[in-house]
Amino acid sequence: MNRKKALTYLSPLFSVLLNLLWVYVVYFLARMAFLAENWNLYADNLTWPHLLEMLRGGVMFDTSAILYTNAIWVVMVLLPVPQKETPRYHEVCRWTFVAINTLTLIVNLADTVYFRYAMRRTTTTIFQEFQNEHNLGGIFLTELVSHWYFFLLTAAVSWALWRLYLKPAVQPEVVGKGRYAVALFLSLLAYAPFSVAGMRGGWTRDIRPITVSNANNYCDRPTETGLVLNTPFALIRTLGMNNFEVTPYYDAAELERIFNPIRQPQRRHPFRKKNVVVIIIESFGREYIGYYNRDAGYPSQTPFTDSLLAHGALTYRYSYCNGRKSIDGMPSILSSIPMFVEPFFLSPYSVNTVSGLADCLNQKGYQTAFFHGAERGSMGFMAFARATKFKAYYGREDFCADPRTRGDEEYDGWWGISDEPFMQYMCQKMTDMQEPFLTALFTLSSHHPFRVPTAWQHAFPEKDPDMPIYKVIRYTDMALQHFFESARKQPWYQNTIFVITSDHTNMPRYQHYRTDIGGFASPVIFYDPSGEMGSGMVDAIAQQTDIMPTILEHLGYDKPYLSFGLDLLTTPADDTWAVNYLNGIYQYVKHGHVLQFDGQHATGLYALSDSLMRHNLVGRLPQQPQMERELKAIIQQYMERMTQNRLVP
Repeated sequence: MNRKKALTYLSPLFSVLLNLLWVYVVYFLARMAFLAENWNLYADNLTWPHLLEMLRGGVMFDTSAILYTNAIWVVMVLLPVPQKETPRYHEVCRWTFVAINTLTLIVNLADTVYFRYAMRRTTTTIFQEFQNEHNLGGIFLTELVSHWYFFLLTAAVSWALWRLYLKPAVQPEVVGKGRYAVALFLSLLAYAPFSVAGMRGGWTRDIRPITVSNANNYCDRPTETGLVLNTPFALIRTLGMNNFEVTPYYDAAELERIFNPIRQPQRRHPFRKKNVVVIIIESFGREYIGYYNRDAGYPSQTPFTDSLLAHGALTYRYSYCNGRKSIDGMPSILSSIPMFVEPFFLSPYSVNTVSGLADCLNQKGYQTAFFHGAERGSMGFMAFARATKFKAYYGREDFCADPRTRGDEEYDGWWGISDEPFMQYMCQKMTDMQEPFLTALFTLSSHHPFRVPTAWQHAFPEKDPDMPIYKVIRYTDMALQHFFESARKQPWYQNTIFVITSDHTNMPRYQHYRTDIGGFASPVIFYDPSGEMGSGMVDAIAQQTDIMPTILEHLGYDKPYLSFGLDLLTTPADDTWAVNYLNGIYQYVKHGHVLQFDGQHATGLYALSDSLMRHNLVGRLPQQPQMERELKAIIQQYMERMTQNRLVP
């Protein structure tokens, strides 16, 4: 094969790659226009290193948007049908390419103007937000006139794309041969995996497809996400989402009287500068912890946790997680924001300004750090940690870089660093930190595919093939024991409050943990070696969103903050409650019952003593109207504050 023919076979792929390179330039120009137009929003905090960091992050989101929006054009060019190789067909391809990328430029530039009003990139919620507005035409016309220079930029870029467009250099004598069709097919086949990886935001299996919330990885403030993101990406990633709808159950005054998530703490004592360690254990449901199941007689998988609960820890008879996924647990536990309708991480509102335990304690001079043994991009945890103002983040890369560890020898082969060595690493890092500190750990070993590290397989053999999670729960419980053994030797131990909970539940065996509410049965455990928080099992209701207000108000925090929970230490047991969302149904637990509500009507009401939820009491109990009233107020506050970006006082 001569060189000329070889170039013909590869020409369509070269054409695709070079033309996509020009599109990157277009997105860069759009981002620079965005920065210039909104310069006053960024100028005070912008440095060259931070700008470069945000631009680097922007490339990832641009890649995803470019590959999505140009997918049809790429297929047109690489379609393995030799008969398409005509001048007219490639002229159509050229028009398609220019039209698509001019349109995405227009969308980006339009959002450049709109951003100052919304303070976030436009998502598909805009169609819902303005569906009843009839004066948008005049508004758009006014903005178009005042931003005439964007017309010139669009025209110039469109002309440049047309002139610079590279058509495949196809030799007629080659087109009719079978080899050419094979070359096109192989080019398309080679392009596909890179395209999928670019759309997702990475290659590795533990990285979820990136969403708008991942922009926080490169930002110090929520406003900066606008510079990292691009609008086509924001629209694509929120397309088809169940956007939050505000149902005005009550007027503003009545709503505030029934439920107000802005807490005004009553300072009862000077602020206690105690360390706080929050341990979020993957899939650590109450079902596996014998202490909670003594009456039922279920076997325990957690001897150490049982011992901790029996000797000084504080917990609650009815305790629940607020969501069913790992990405639901972080906002609930660390920012007191439950999961309604869809995960906060994946919603169009994930770039809202949000506070949390770290942000509050930063204001009291705390050192704050988040630990997760997976790669830094995993699960979006780093983005959320940074958005809620954790000052440091330690992941697999940091563990491997620390000479005190065995590095990637501790990699579990699937998710990240196994729990036992990573908890020891966390203990060492806390000893390095200045007190007072707040740390949060999200474990990973008790997760599918449920593999115990090789060094511990003899200690935790597979005893029950139907419940493969048991062995990894036992392993993680042992890792927790070793962590506490190391922590007790540290000077900060006696001045520390430990919180232990799970992100969600998993693999229930027993029937009452398979019910609608039983599937949310997670531990909420406080352990204070000094004994100041109390101990034992309290006959009350607790939820993940209670963790933040309980800690803050026990410490003596004295500033307003948002919380969809309450202080468990001072709230009477009969006033405690929990809320969660399951497949279109809100569940509200209070007064010994669980109410199920579809947004308009109560569909179920069950006594907590009816553990199998067999007896629906809707319409038969006097507390039902008040429970509905309170739940409606919680839902309305949540939806209004999410859609209006009011998640801080």
